[in-house]
Amino acid sequence: MKRTTVYLNESLHHALQLKAIESHHSVSELINDAIRFILAEDSLDIEAYHKRKNEPSISFENALKKLKKNGKI
Repeated sequence: MKRTTVYLNESLHHALQLKAIESHHSVSELINDAIRFILAEDSLDIEAYHKRKNEPSISFENALKKLKKNGKI
């Protein structure tokens, strides 16, 4: 394990402490879990990008026109 300093908003720190007490986990465990979750989510986003990078693109303007035409907006 590597020790580090993290500066948290006071109310977030308080909520994190309460969550640690309620869940019987340390604040460090909760922070590590949150970081793992975020990194895993990023990994999924990158994987999805690579799967779809060769798909044809559509401009934002055309996407809006299509949504309006189909009654979605």
